[in-house]
Amino acid sequence: MSNKIKSLLIISAVAFSACASINLQADTKSTPFSIALIGDFPYSEEKLPEAQNLMEDLNAHTELSFIIHDGDFKGGSVPCDDKIYADRLATFNQSKHPLFFIFGDNEWTDCHRTAAGSYSPFERLALLRSQFANYSEQTSLGETKLPLKRQNEAFPENIRWSQDGVMFVGLHIPGSNNGLSTADLYLDQAKAEYKLRNAANLKWLRRSFAIATNANSAGIMVTIQANPWDFIPATGLTGFEDFLVALEEETRKFGKPVVLVHGDSHYFRIDKPLPSALPSEVINTDFPFIMTWDSAEPRLENFTRVETFGNPNTHWVKATIDKNDPNVFSFEQMIVEKNRSTAQ
Repeated sequence: MSNKIKSLLIISAVAFSACASINLQADTKSTPFSIALIGDFPYSEEKLPEAQNLMEDLNAHTELSFIIHDGDFKGGSVPCDDKIYADRLATFNQSKHPLFFIFGDNEWTDCHRTAAGSYSPFERLALLRSQFANYSEQTSLGETKLPLKRQNEAFPENIRWSQDGVMFVGLHIPGSNNGLSTADLYLDQAKAEYKLRNAANLKWLRRSFAIATNANSAGIMVTIQANPWDFIPATGLTGFEDFLVALEEETRKFGKPVVLVHGDSHYFRIDKPLPSALPSEVINTDFPFIMTWDSAEPRLENFTRVETFGNPNTHWVKATIDKNDPNVFSFEQMIVEKNRSTAQ
């Protein structure tokens, strides 16, 4: 074999190796994916057509990897009868996309209301867990299901899953002051329930951040139902204090993008409500640990709050996740055309 042929073969081999290397890198590079964020619907029988429009719109967006519903699948004064739970479960399971459901207050804490049927909130919570968070079923809802991790048999509604280097966490933190606002008849039981659930929530939150840190996750999205800042401290509504402090501490340590998704107050917004000051510097003087829109103080820049649309505005938020983007998360409002006229 001539030296010229040998040289050509060597050059070809090097070129092939380089191409293979480039192709390998291209194959391992992550591709952005999109998800849908919804919540606080449907609130009544009258709103069911809008709910159907929304689900049809979501089904038509075939690019979605999954959907997160951040709680309240009925109005707080709508009867908490067995049928409505069965109907909503059937609707969620008809979703073409995997659907993750986070518990709200209207599904159990507010069921003590006379208009809601004067149910025991804790009996309704047991039903909710058995139907929507069965511990033996470690998967999402929907026609196509995704695997998830449930905390334990006592709190199966606390969930965690990952996709493409980004962690997603669901926590049972409902409105009505995290379950503490209830009828006098149930107040002692509510306090005992809150104590156990609050401890479980904090443990799940901190453990999730630790796992994400060890896995070098690019970002974390935490979803709860309650707006943890939608209250007046002077009234003694402090059911969210422990969670906010832990969330701030873990977000600061994580150092990468963290998003909190919630519903509850039915006001679509994207903002940065956490101060950059340490909890120990503000907790005793500035609680509820939020910055007003006109504050000139520094904000915790790697933290973003997203509140989803809610009744009477039946629309959704599209989140695009790209671990190669420094911000990881970006958001787009998605107005359901069929619901535009009826929502205004």
